Amino acid sequence: MGGQALTQPSSRAPEPPSPRTPGLPSSRAPEPPSPRARTARLGPFEVGPGRRTLVIAEAGVNHNGDPELARKLVDVAVDAGADAVKFQTFTAEKVASVSAPKAAYQHQTTSAGESQLELLRRLELSGAALLDVRDYCGARGIVFASTPFDLSAVDELVALGVPFLKVPSGEITNRPYLEHVGRTGRPVILSTGMSFLEEVTAAVDVLRAAGAGDIALLQCVSNYPAAAADVNLRAMATLAEATGLPVGLSDHTAGIAIAIAAAALGACAVEKHFTLDRTMPGPDHQASLEPSELAAMIRGIREVEAALGDGVKRPAPAEADTRLVARRSLVAACDIGAGAIISREMLDALRPSTGLSPMVIDDVVGRRATRRIARGELIARTDFA
Repeated sequence: MGGQALTQPSSRAPEPPSPRTPGLPSSRAPEPPSPRARTARLGPFEVGPGRRTLVIAEAGVNHNGDPELARKLVDVAVDAGADAVKFQTFTAEKVASVSAPKAAYQHQTTSAGESQLELLRRLELSGAALLDVRDYCGARGIVFASTPFDLSAVDELVALGVPFLKVPSGEITNRPYLEHVGRTGRPVILSTGMSFLEEVTAAVDVLRAAGAGDIALLQCVSNYPAAAADVNLRAMATLAEATGLPVGLSDHTAGIAIAIAAAALGACAVEKHFTLDRTMPGPDHQASLEPSELAAMIRGIREVEAALGDGVKRPAPAEADTRLVARRSLVAACDIGAGAIISREMLDALRPSTGLSPMVIDDVVGRRATRRIARGELIARTDFA
């Protein structure tokens, strides 16, 4: 399922990249999203440059249509330290026709005799079940969110009071859907899988014109699992520069390294699928993190955030002792008599750093010693005229 599981990949050969799509030369080092990208308010979360990374634990349809499993997924997200847990809301008949084929990865993970429509029917959560999950999220202290895949699902989630709406990659060219989302006035997170830059900016324009609240973008590759070589983290900077919006990552790769790397590059948000057990039946479990992996990913993201700091170059408080011990001071390289003119040969630089810095040696050379200075003794400013 995933952020784009409810639509099918085209059988057409992929188009070449548009010449108008700005890109970064391969020789350039990865860059964080542009500092010009403004922040966005997504319900209780403010995201953007310098803000805490919003971690969305993507439960998706890994509840297999079972409300009790949905509750257990909420527990896992809470225990892992996620900021929000996100599901998927849809009515099967409003998404797929009777003849709609399944995606290649769905054929590998579900029954060959089951149609896409039948698959979606058993992965639905009823309105009552969604309400129960929302309330359970509130009781557990985590934000409830969901991706709507049809217009009625948008209305249902607004009625449930979701703080933001997540637009999946497959709907980025669905103008009626985007307009409906925009008219709610809710903040929006827009996934950009399968998209050219012009398609992303066009979708943002539609959402804004319709009245959407703040918007954040997620770089995304709509493959399950996605190859690391396809992720293109540099596109976060491109999207931020082109739109002025905060940009994060919807990560479908195996493992946790790419999500942590995105946080290091300044991702405003990271979304990652998770499951109770990868061996469970269903379309998305195999491409999802298990509970211990989700927790490890979030720990890694928070460590990276702490390491990023504020960008001011200065000694860390923890370096104070090492600074004292490891740096050097000017000392007498030999016995220096009172009244002697000090030369460079008379000076050496030795630890600790409690005396004059060797950086001022030129201020000392040529001065007259005011007292006798023994070999190895630290030089003080009062020792020369």
